[in-house]
Amino acid sequence: AITNIPAQTLTDSVAKKIDSLFLKWNTSNSPGCTIGIVRNDSLIYAKGYGMANLEYTIPNTPETIFHMASLSKQFTAFSIVLLAKQGKLQLDDDIHKYLPWFPDLKTKITIRNLLNHTSGIRDQWQLLAIAGTRLDDVITQEHIVKIISKQQALNFKPGDQYSYSNSGFTMLAEIVKSVTGQSLRKFTDSAIFKPLGMN
Repeated sequence: AITNIPAQTLTDSVAKKIDSLFLKWNTSNSPGCTIGIVRNDSLIYAKGYGMANLEYTIPNTPETIFHMASLSKQFTAFSIVLLAKQGKLQLDDDIHKYLPWFPDLKTKITIRNLLNHTSGIRDQWQLLAIAGTRLDDVITQEHIVKIISKQQALNFKPGDQYSYSNSGFTMLAEIVKSVTGQSLRKFTDSAIFKPLGMN
């Protein structure tokens, strides 16, 4: 259940210590993880432990693709701030300038409100659950945008409260698309990952 990249500069004893840390997850009937160790900007060790998929007995490897979930929010925020620095948008712009499909709820909601989780926009996962969508179904960006666009009220006036909002970050990704003509994935690849040598 192990696939690995040779330990370029790690001693065998260090590699064995690392293996021992992940031993209890390194079975064919356990979800696991993949680790990477970087030293001086170089990947010096990478290894998969346990299973990426229990149903099909697929082991984790250094090439396993993981669901990033909310870790992607930092890259979404980076993209928005990068576009602001380039003068392509302003953080205090009304979101309707870029998202004409979002209903006019008679109050200004800014890009900054989305970034800071202070928009008052209802969370997409709660909206989908209320609509009867099974959250383990395949849910597309288009599906989420459609449900967000049906809101008829906010939870609170923008800027008045903080409430963690997945919807806000879906909307920020849509703003990146509106401004650049590229999906968030393509924009981050060309503007962030490739320039930094991240594959």
